[in-house]
Amino acid sequence: MRATDFEFRHRFWFICFVYFLGFGPYNFDHVNSTAAIAHWILGARDPHLESLAAHHALQGLFALSATLVTLAAGIRTWGGAYLRAEVVHDSMVHTERLVADGPYRHLRNPLYLGNMFLAAGLAFQASRVGGVILILGNLLIVRRLIGREEAALADSQGEAYHAYLNTVPRLWPSLMPRVPAGDTRPEWPQAFLGEAWLWCFAIDGFIFVALMDLKIYFPILWGSGFIYLAVMMTMKWRRRRNLRIPAADSSSARPS
Repeated sequence: MRATDFEFRHRFWFICFVYFLGFGPYNFDHVNSTAAIAHWILGARDPHLESLAAHHALQGLFALSATLVTLAAGIRTWGGAYLRAEVVHDSMVHTERLVADGPYRHLRNPLYLGNMFLAAGLAFQASRVGGVILILGNLLIVRRLIGREEAALADSQGEAYHAYLNTVPRLWPSLMPRVPAGDTRPEWPQAFLGEAWLWCFAIDGFIFVALMDLKIYFPILWGSGFIYLAVMMTMKWRRRRNLRIPAADSSSARPS
């Protein structure tokens, strides 16, 4: 199961499409998945979820949702600190080096594990059908993207990567590191910048849990989207600048 080059280059839009499909079923499935779980917990005692117990149940479930989004932000930030945000958000597969430090000592794909935590967290915001679409749709995309990256790294890195494949789990992390620590230094500022939108989204979730007010939730949600667009524009500008610098010096470079 391997994504095509087209899928990998446009993975952001494929993931967005899954979220569009995930929240679309509200048109025919009007029951929020969190409300459905609360109904299941309380049974017939409170069919309209109007009691204090129902309020606390809903708060607890939405707090779990925000916690999963926070885990997604933390894992992706940790992975991005060792991989660099420009690589994380680039449309090309990077195979020039094998990163086996930080979270990559515990699992091979921490960024995609973060994607799955995000999908699970947002499934609480979707309808019952939509929650299933979000989780299964993201799992399908993640599996295909992993297959594409692993094939490219195997071709580029050879035996070193095959040894890494046989030692470190693919998507479910090992509690203990599977490979020795390397000398890669994490770059935390750019990692937090790259995932700033996700941290805002996580904070938004906890604010909603405290206030249970959608009037505050959605403005912060849209603000997170604008932060993401600003970060993406910054990353593209940095990549273009880095590409122009070698090009300007190439005329004076000569083999020794």
